Amino acid sequence: MRNETMPLDRYDRQILKILQQDGGISNQALSERIGLSPSPCLRRVKALEESGLIEGYRAVINAKQMGLTLMALIHISMDRHTTERFSHFEKQISHLEEVLECLLITGQSADYQLKVIVSDMDAFQHLLLNKITRIDGVSGVHSSFVLRKVVNRTAIPID
Repeated sequence: MRNETMPLDRYDRQILKILQQDGGISNQALSERIGLSPSPCLRRVKALEESGLIEGYRAVINAKQMGLTLMALIHISMDRHTTERFSHFEKQISHLEEVLECLLITGQSADYQLKVIVSDMDAFQHLLLNKITRIDGVSGVHSSFVLRKVVNRTAIPID
């Protein structure tokens, strides 16, 4: 897949692959791994950031060590399919820190799929009954609990 706003050469692709795996790598180490001197390497990284291709850098936190051991997928059905109703739901759901991901979906009886993480079943019940189902327009909720992660990546394929 090719970025339409910025042509990518092999160095750019290598930079992106490496930064997806190790966003905290030093410019010196990155430049050595791709075979460029530090100055042109840094210019390339800055150009990739300024183009919007690199959106940011984050630390990946071990959820279990933070006491967050229950992950669930929640399918949400809305009572009306209007722009206003969906916008309101999306605004409200974006404020819930337990929601890791919110996807507007098709092909299901649901309108949204949420991925949430909480400490335990009591916390899940509180999130569901006191927060999610109280959002205007939510008419149906179906939950599935994650037993284990089989594939868990954030890196996208870069050819």
